[in-house]
Amino acid sequence: MNITEMTMQFRVKDYEEGVRWYEKLFRRPADFVPHEDFAEWEMLSGCWLQVAKGEPAEGSGPLRLGVDEIEGERKRLIAELGVEPSPVYSREGVPVKWCTFSDPWGNRIGFFQELSSGTNQKEQEK
Repeated sequence: MNITEMTMQFRVKDYEEGVRWYEKLFRRPADFVPHEDFAEWEMLSGCWLQVAKGEPAEGSGPLRLGVDEIEGERKRLIAELGVEPSPVYSREGVPVKWCTFSDPWGNRIGFFQELSSGTNQKEQEK
């Protein structure tokens, strides 16, 4: 199998509110709106997040997005979107830290930050 692209779809009960929320999260409008009640953001080349009107599927996700500075993005979620994400977690020997949150419709999302191999564990947990 040769996978060339990927999509992940989140459903929202209120499409207009959902698009506004994701525009604020990503700090940009949708890249493509192929038809009514459906918007897409290309996150990386060939990797698309789709937001569609409908019933959210309980327990889906999380979609985790890599960021450069997780603590700053976590603070932005709280200030700009009123979201209360989990604490930032890390594990001994795992070179990433992460947090998870949900959109207003229950779709699970998260951020992760890769850590340099030279960073000690105490710094990772800050």
